[in-house]
Amino acid sequence: MKPVTPDTLPEGIVWRRIWDPALRVFHWLFAGAVLLAWGLGKWGPAIMTVHYYAGYLVIGLLVFRLIWGLVGPTPARFTHFLFGPATTLRYLTRLPRRQPSYWPGHNPLGALSVFALLGLVGLQVASGLFSDPDDYLNVGPLAGLVEFETARWANGWHHRLSTLLAVIVGLHVGAVLFYRIWKREDLVRPMLTGKKAVREEDSAPAE
Repeated sequence: MKPVTPDTLPEGIVWRRIWDPALRVFHWLFAGAVLLAWGLGKWGPAIMTVHYYAGYLVIGLLVFRLIWGLVGPTPARFTHFLFGPATTLRYLTRLPRRQPSYWPGHNPLGALSVFALLGLVGLQVASGLFSDPDDYLNVGPLAGLVEFETARWANGWHHRLSTLLAVIVGLHVGAVLFYRIWKREDLVRPMLTGKKAVREEDSAPAE
């Protein structure tokens, strides 16, 4: 079955703008910057200057997302997708149904993904800033502010967190494919156009 499109909407479902342009640009820049920094860290040149600049870009994007999560349009605000255990559990019990959720923003599972990725990437860049691999070349810019043992500890966690980050990103991509193939819900298109299929009662435009 194909995902729902503007031409195949069932009764009671409408196509409305949910994601604002700034959030959509952030999403793709963040994905690209994280993948670039991760790839350069794993397979880049011995001197990681470009890896550092990619990391600085990630930091800037994180700061933007934190601010936008407080003052941005309603669907982008953290308060809009802070769900309690009961709501999350109820959503998960309905997850196997082979139909779109028509959720007006991040659904409870997507919200967990957002918070996990933002938190993990935040820890990753923090550990990188204080990291010292003891090679005299790729010392983090803030490593001199802490004891050498602390900087080495940060370096160890920087590597361990990079593996965990790869797992979380893989799960995120897998979830997107699951929604498209099983639930017939395209999550990529709304992050390109800003528009998403939602129920009529949830169709107020993003403010």
